[in-house]
Amino acid sequence: MFASDNSESLVKLSESAADRINVIVDEMQSDKKMLRVAVNGGGCSGFQYSFDLEDTQNPDDLAVSNKGATLLVDQISLMYLAGSEIDYVNDLIGASFQIKNPNATASCSCGSSFAV
Repeated sequence: MFASDNSESLVKLSESAADRINVIVDEMQSDKKMLRVAVNGGGCSGFQYSFDLEDTQNPDDLAVSNKGATLLVDQISLMYLAGSEIDYVNDLIGASFQIKNPNATASCSCGSSFAV
């Protein structure tokens, strides 16, 4: 496992995101108890974020935990997500996971894709 004492400085998981992951996992009642955030090519800005529940942590995954919730990031995605905070926002526009990514030079209006 790649997680170490400095894993939180690589990617942060907010308390509200951790709370939401815990709610989703409880409601799903499956073996998939970790949220994987990945970066894939595509989207209107060049790269896009994907979110999936996982039941397995790969040996080279970064694992970040908060309030009993676990976030997984693969090493390739970590290159694009280093320094980011994964948050969950519930406002008038809607509720969603949001990534505050200091590496993004541009992003689409919905926040699901970005450019570096």
